[in-house]
Amino acid sequence: MKVWKVGGAVRDTLLGCSGSDVDWVVTGATPEVMLSMGYLPVGRDFPVFLHPVTKQEYALARTERKTAPGYHGFVFHADPSVTLEEDLRRRDLTINAMAQDDAGVVIDPYGGQHDLEARLLRHVSPAFAEDPVRILRAARFAARFVDFEVAPETRALMQEMVNAGEVDALVAERVWQELSRGLMELQPSRMFDVLHDCGALARLLPEINAEWSSAESRAIQWRQAIDLAAESGLPLPARFAVVGHPLSSVACAAKASATPGALQRLCERWRVPADCREVAELVGREYETLRLGHAMNAEQTVQLLDRCDAWRRPERFELTLQTCECMARAQHRNSKRSQAAAFAQWRVARSRAAAVDAGAAATRAATLGLRGPAIAAAVHDARVLAVAEDLNDEIND
Repeated sequence: MKVWKVGGAVRDTLLGCSGSDVDWVVTGATPEVMLSMGYLPVGRDFPVFLHPVTKQEYALARTERKTAPGYHGFVFHADPSVTLEEDLRRRDLTINAMAQDDAGVVIDPYGGQHDLEARLLRHVSPAFAEDPVRILRAARFAARFVDFEVAPETRALMQEMVNAGEVDALVAERVWQELSRGLMELQPSRMFDVLHDCGALARLLPEINAEWSSAESRAIQWRQAIDLAAESGLPLPARFAVVGHPLSSVACAAKASATPGALQRLCERWRVPADCREVAELVGREYETLRLGHAMNAEQTVQLLDRCDAWRRPERFELTLQTCECMARAQHRNSKRSQAAAFAQWRVARSRAAAVDAGAAATRAATLGLRGPAIAAAVHDARVLAVAEDLNDEIND
């Protein structure tokens, strides 16, 4: 029995960076041996165990055989006769197919170190074509390692996989898992570039594909905004909202070629989480209004805050502002300061309006004999008055 550190941890050590989870492969062992040493079984499809102390994952070396289309169409084989080289051969990219022993010696049977130096994302073997998730993973790594290029032979293989219909068998959970991880990488636009180049974007995200290849300034600004959201460290809902903005109902209404409901269909198809969907819908609906908010009076301002549920969901509203500010910066690259000032006005307005004692305003309205909607209107008017006073102060200053 021997234990090897494998995958991303080895790759990142050689690159001089950190952050990857440590994965381990065990050769020369059986599940019974692992259990007798106190390891806890967690693998559903193949033998994976948790270390009794560190809780890190240890997988028995295994091979796999394709039996059906898609991600789940595999039969795995694991026993003490499977070698480390056989296990590494089934991995996606050469830079992820290296191992390290307990003495720190790197085992690299497929040229991963060479490809690290050459800055190439290259598939390990023809077995790459058996798993369509690997197309998404290659695109995700392109977004992470921005100075790496997909090797020409790997790009050609990915195109063959798309043409063969392999990506059509992908399940929603795995697509969203890889897309969401790619959006959180250093330069997410590169993920979409790779998917577009091999044809996978047209199959998985046709709504985005229609815009991605456009040379119009609006499309260029959109791609820049996606990377600016990453550069600004925005969380996943904000980054997804930037991606989805051209698919919003408002954006679609401005383009004769667009189809209404595109954003909703994309979210449903890939089961996008509610927090991402909600921010995307808010940004899509309110971006132009938020960007031009300096032209609004107090009544219009409070109406927008009502539409955004800014009183009960202040964190979501703040995230919506950050997303829209990022998009505005991409649209007006030379006026960052003025864009920041414009969105700061919304924060001040929400703060002033939220400071109104809604309970006290409702009580005063009730003492005047008002009921139901009239009380809500009185609270609304109090918020408008607070915002109006702030606007008047700005004018006087």
